Amino acid sequence: MGIYNSAVVPYGDGFAGVFRVELGNRFPHLHAGWSEDGLDWQIEPQPVVFTNQPPEIGPGDYAYDPRVVKIEDWYYVTWCGGFNGPTISVARTKNFREFERLDNAFLPFNRNGVLFPRRIGGMYYMLSRPSDNGHTPFGDIYISQSPDMIHWGRHRLVMRKGGDETGQWWQRTKIGAGPIPIEVEDGWLMIYHGVIDTCNGFVYSMGAAILDRDEPWRTLYRVNQHMLTPDMPYEVSGHVPNVVFPCAALHDTAANRLAIYYGAADTSCCVAYAHLDEFVEFVKSNSCVF
Repeated sequence: MGIYNSAVVPYGDGFAGVFRVELGNRFPHLHAGWSEDGLDWQIEPQPVVFTNQPPEIGPGDYAYDPRVVKIEDWYYVTWCGGFNGPTISVARTKNFREFERLDNAFLPFNRNGVLFPRRIGGMYYMLSRPSDNGHTPFGDIYISQSPDMIHWGRHRLVMRKGGDETGQWWQRTKIGAGPIPIEVEDGWLMIYHGVIDTCNGFVYSMGAAILDRDEPWRTLYRVNQHMLTPDMPYEVSGHVPNVVFPCAALHDTAANRLAIYYGAADTSCCVAYAHLDEFVEFVKSNSCVF
């Protein structure tokens, strides 16, 4: 069994989340979860069931790597769902017990759909990584906008992967948006994962960038080195070794603390802490845009 690559948000007096859960058959489902402190979680034993499951999509499609964000009166969930290949599926809830499914945001193939926590210029914005049906021999981050969370367009390139010409080998294979972007003084802090293909397989690490507040397809700063990479035993060993995959980040402005939730080795969920101002300053001071 594995619980990993999952997303959490503050909810009521505690926290709620949507978790990627795999049992013995390794088929991924989404499960809701609850916690008083953000660390000790009670996971619902049954997968999320939608109140309006569209018959043309079918109830048995896979679901993995969710993100969760509150926008106005709703908590929106995005995840990689199966629809003739992976794409970005969307649902919303107000209580994490009843979920209403919306139309898929994009055609196959796409992954890592991450919504912004508020409208920008009256529009919803979502980051994603167009891909193929496999492990993607390419992978850049794009952004799209929507007036209604249904119709998505005006696609713009945000960032390309690294490579030999940039010296950024840790992210030379592909990159993908991670947690919900955090609004900071300089714009939007976007934490993302970068992947390198090595002689021993893929290695997933974490980086960060700052996007323009009003035109978030413009990258202002981008870190020139990984900020978290598989190192601990639970990160280098598991169902899929050498994976650090950030999916959620909670920030306490008063305490200046950032808690980053990430999947480790496709086996477990972990939390890393940082001071938000130091985190942002590191990105700005160690930046190269490409």
